[in-house]
Amino acid sequence: MARITSPICRKCRREGVKLFLKGERCFSAKCAFVRRSYAPGMHGANSRSRNSQYASQLREKQKAKIVYGILEKQFRRYYEQMKRKGGTESMLSLIEKRIDNVIFRMGFAVSRRAARQMVLHGKFTVNGRKLSIPSAQLKLGDKVAVKGAEKNKDLSKNVKDNLKRTTPVSWIKVDVEALTGEITSLPKKEDIGEDINEKLIIEYYSR
Repeated sequence: MARITSPICRKCRREGVKLFLKGERCFSAKCAFVRRSYAPGMHGANSRSRNSQYASQLREKQKAKIVYGILEKQFRRYYEQMKRKGGTESMLSLIEKRIDNVIFRMGFAVSRRAARQMVLHGKFTVNGRKLSIPSAQLKLGDKVAVKGAEKNKDLSKNVKDNLKRTTPVSWIKVDVEALTGEITSLPKKEDIGEDINEKLIIEYYSR
């Protein structure tokens, strides 16, 4: 299974914006982007950004891939899936319904990377059945629960802290005490919360 193994903090510096990829570290003084907000490399501090239309489209696509932790082949599949649906659902909406992203939105993990690992380790159930595929897309009415929640009551406080740091979404209902969540509606553009221009990504793939 392909996965991203390159240094994470360099990605924020390359995109020129804090992407909150490492959970609590991103909110501390140890954050690499806080200490060095310029691009990585020996010429990073003096590098010039390209302002062409293609460069803007490419950088926006790269940023979205980094935020959600998705490789190119799979990311393009979401664009093709959106086209097959005839535009009834946006590309980012399809990605938002991935179980690893839903776990992060529910506050059960400090980052999407952490959520992906927890899903792979079988820490969650969907509608009472264990699901260990991070890219699996959830549907309206699906219920997610921490496996063996009665043994993980200490997680409730962590979930509350995580929810304070993330953008609240209206399409997920979370029960912090029971460590469960339910998909109550489809993700809307205003619920996504990430500073991503989907139009530029679609323009890139439509070339």
